[in-house]
Amino acid sequence: QVQLVESGGGLVQTGGSLRLSCAASGRTFSNFAMGWFRQAPGKEREFVAAISWSAGLTYYADSVKGRFTILKDNAEKTVYLQMNSLKPEDTAVYYCAATLRRVGVLQGLYDYWGQGTQVTVSS
Repeated sequence: QVQLVESGGGLVQTGGSLRLSCAASGRTFSNFAMGWFRQAPGKEREFVAAISWSAGLTYYADSVKGRFTILKDNAEKTVYLQMNSLKPEDTAVYYCAATLRRVGVLQGLYDYWGQGTQVTVSS
């Protein structure tokens, strides 16, 4: 078991930045691949970014590539999502997720989920 708690969401203007954190507790964090997903109002939850257990591999949705960066600190048991150049279409609830399987973009790969943190980007 691993418990995930996101933080760092909030209201920001277009072009601004936010850094989301996801703190893990429980099983050995370093063994987990981690992902960030988001769900906008009235839409399906979608993949944002993912990082392998060793942090050697990262994946990004095309919509955030070049603007978002996922980082994994095994010593701190935390995964971060640095979000720059935010746009109104980035407005969503952001969830972090963990898996002991291979890193990937599919939600079904992830067994553990946080409760989500709201990000709102005003125009």
